Amino acid sequence: MFIRRSPFVQLMVFLYLINRFTNVKCVTLDPEFDEFEYCFLKSVNRTYKYMSLKVNLLKKPITKIKINVALLKRYSGYRPFLYNITVDACRFVKNPSSNPIAGFIYSLFKSHSNINGSCPVAKDVIVEKLPVDFINTKLTKVLPFPHGDFLFHSNWIAYDINRATVDVYFTLS
Repeated sequence: MFIRRSPFVQLMVFLYLINRFTNVKCVTLDPEFDEFEYCFLKSVNRTYKYMSLKVNLLKKPITKIKINVALLKRYSGYRPFLYNITVDACRFVKNPSSNPIAGFIYSLFKSHSNINGSCPVAKDVIVEKLPVDFINTKLTKVLPFPHGDFLFHSNWIAYDINRATVDVYFTLS
């Protein structure tokens, strides 16, 4: 028996199939400098999934921060794909239009995080309930992404020492 679905339900099923987070890994490289209080993906139901993370900064305030982000695609292992950039976070937050690629990446989580001020950073970093469908809209409507498995890898560097990494794995199909 064929069940007719409304266009809205069809769209929601399509969005669910297009983009899904498959894993998130947060690693502290310097436990005296920072620690992840939580870092997880949560599936509320079939159509609503989100990511949350909170890193406690143990040596505040922080005045010198760089972030290296790379997008990797899985072929035979994860290989570089499209972007690998490093930005001075303090300068970038003051002038987000200075780097369009970093600006696009920042727009993926800005509205769901407390990363919105300039340096020095004197509070813990939080990304709270970042929905999959929000990322889906940004990736599939703004950029023409190919299908496949991807890794968004980021290094969080303070005072020229890599302090943490955050890896977000996702699939576009």
